[in-house]
Amino acid sequence: MISPDVYGFIAAALTTVAFLPQVIKTWRTKRAEDVSTVMLLMFITGLLFWIIYAIQTNSLPVLIANIITFILNLTILSLKLIYGKKISVEETVS
Repeated sequence: MISPDVYGFIAAALTTVAFLPQVIKTWRTKRAEDVSTVMLLMFITGLLFWIIYAIQTNSLPVLIANIITFILNLTILSLKLIYGKKISVEETVS
């Protein structure tokens, strides 16, 4: 019988890595206008609650996945804000 933690780590890896292509695309294109700021803020807030839950329940797979996903989504939000300001400044100058 496979330990439930194995399923947890597999799920954690897949759902966490799913955000990596968006980080890479945003970084390469230097554009994130199609990414919703409200969605990112809500998702990041939800991740914080998952992290608290994981700490309180001692769930290592949930904790690791949500910390990494938090970092990836915070990166996307940061890039969105950085590139959004850059575009606004460039449009103003033009």
